[in-house]
Amino acid sequence: MQFEESNLLKTLPKQFFASLVAKVNAKIAAGADVINLGQGNPDLPTPDYIVKAMQNATAKAADHKYSLFRGELRFKEAIAQFYLTEYGVTIDPKTEVAILAGSKIGLVELPWALMNPGDTLLLPDPGYPDYLSGAALGRVNYETVPLKRENDFLIDYSAIPVTTAKKAKFLYMNYPNNPTGAIATSNFYEQTVAFANHNTVGIVSDFAYGAIGFDGHKPLSFLQTPGSKDVGIETYTLSKTFNMAGWRVGFAVGNADMIEAINLIQDHLFVSIFPAIQDAAIEALSNTEARQNAVKSLQKTYERRRNAFISAVREFNWEPYVSKGAFYVLMPVPEGYNSASFADLLLTEANVAVADASGFGDEGEGYIRVGLTIEEERLVEAAKRIGQLAVFKV
Repeated sequence: MQFEESNLLKTLPKQFFASLVAKVNAKIAAGADVINLGQGNPDLPTPDYIVKAMQNATAKAADHKYSLFRGELRFKEAIAQFYLTEYGVTIDPKTEVAILAGSKIGLVELPWALMNPGDTLLLPDPGYPDYLSGAALGRVNYETVPLKRENDFLIDYSAIPVTTAKKAKFLYMNYPNNPTGAIATSNFYEQTVAFANHNTVGIVSDFAYGAIGFDGHKPLSFLQTPGSKDVGIETYTLSKTFNMAGWRVGFAVGNADMIEAINLIQDHLFVSIFPAIQDAAIEALSNTEARQNAVKSLQKTYERRRNAFISAVREFNWEPYVSKGAFYVLMPVPEGYNSASFADLLLTEANVAVADASGFGDEGEGYIRVGLTIEEERLVEAAKRIGQLAVFKV
């Protein structure tokens, strides 16, 4: 027998990162020494204090049982305390927290939980490709909001047509930003709350890179903005802050109605996550001294890598958008190429893999994204290989 995919599955966008991985693996299989700058997968280990907490938790018989459907209250309390300590934001652990098996789940399932087929979702362009998956699965319409370099890749609310703003039900935003590395300002977040109230639009802040800021910038939480919990939520993942990408643990906090809807759909999809992982996550967030030391070390590592790469490419006059957060550098494509053709050239001729930024949306055209999840020496070597290409020779 043969079984055909559902019509719903056929509407899903092509998985951008799967295609990139296939190209890189093919080169490696052919014996090439590929320097992979195309990934957003943290390369550093999870801090020891978290690993030890996990080891201890797995030995507890109580943690081997089903988790509570909506996650352990002790984890939600730790999340609330983390937001209070780190951002000065008060969160009710019982009504304003949803536990997620990675923040991607919350971002993809939100249209199912809070929108109806035909509703409109506003998405940043360029933006995380899996936002589109959520729109497709929820059978909602979406319109993109362009992020322009001249506006530091912040949303220009004055440029959104009135008709578009009025028909939108939710808007996604992501700062520190993937793929640009841009960060938000308090003024921008105040504009966001005003836009939400004026147009009755809910806000979803994707704060995946919330711990990673450069040049003395500490990324702001959207929920630090007065009135933000009235209009939206924020999703957070431990993947980037604590190098826990494979652990699949995150959360959403904020508006109680939105949180309840996310919790309700998850009641039908999941039985939360392994309690031992929740206990390890509690230690990650609650051990203030260890957490701050780990984050400080992480920031310094990525900042050194960013600076090393930027210095190396400037030697042959390739000027980046200097990121202030996340772990990416956005590079303009040389004249005569588009994003896809230049990314292919780098892989074919220099054995350097990068992400074609047009895969993040139309506004990504003209750029490639470089990931900083690799040692400084390899970043510098990648820059040297690229600089030797004929395209950069005077």
